[in-house]
Amino acid sequence: MKRSTLPTRALAVTLTACGAVVLAALPASAHVHADPSSTAAGGYSVVTFRVPNESDSSATTSVRVSLPTDHPLTYVATKPVPGWVATVTKGALPKPVQADGVTVTQAPLSITWTAEPGAGGIGVGQFEEFEVNLGPLPDAGTRVLLPTVQTYADGEVANWTDVAAPGAAEPEDPAPEFTTTAKESGDGDGDHAAHASTEAASATTSGTAKTSDPVARGLAGGGLVLGLAALVLVLLRRRRA
Repeated sequence: MKRSTLPTRALAVTLTACGAVVLAALPASAHVHADPSSTAAGGYSVVTFRVPNESDSSATTSVRVSLPTDHPLTYVATKPVPGWVATVTKGALPKPVQADGVTVTQAPLSITWTAEPGAGGIGVGQFEEFEVNLGPLPDAGTRVLLPTVQTYADGEVANWTDVAAPGAAEPEDPAPEFTTTAKESGDGDGDHAAHASTEAASATTSGTAKTSDPVARGLAGGGLVLGLAALVLVLLRRRRA
């Protein structure tokens, strides 16, 4: 009786382990996230927007991010994404803003990524990352809110625009955001275009690492699953013999 239950118990343990590996490789949340390479006030940051497709039947074909107008980001540059066209819309601010002793009346207001015809957009069960180099960042302790509207091919719209009150729980459809930190030595000095270029080069490397990391984890998990499955098959064959 004991011999007959060993393979069954081994199979249960194997399946449990496989499930844990697969779950570990999945993203923790399906919300749209904004991941800044730097949050230092006065500096420039490459912000990566990670956009998952939450539809069961339709692809994401448009992503629009609204930029702050109370502390405008006067420099915005997008990184090319195959199959997508990025458009930075500039316009007048609701009211003039003082920044570094200069009165700012116009600034970038939004960024829209639109899937090219025939490119497919973000398919079911997929996600995409969009990178933006922007700045200068506002004073330390400022919440940089980046409300995002995600549009699907079937016309469905997901509004990631809810803002939680300080200390409150995360809302159902939270707007991507980050909070600035203290100014670092050298930030905000010199040619901002050169600084932005350096940030962009750094972000290209970090973006590649972030993209490949889930893939590597998935492949490692798949290999472990296959190995454990083979072990179970050997145990079952020995039992039958």
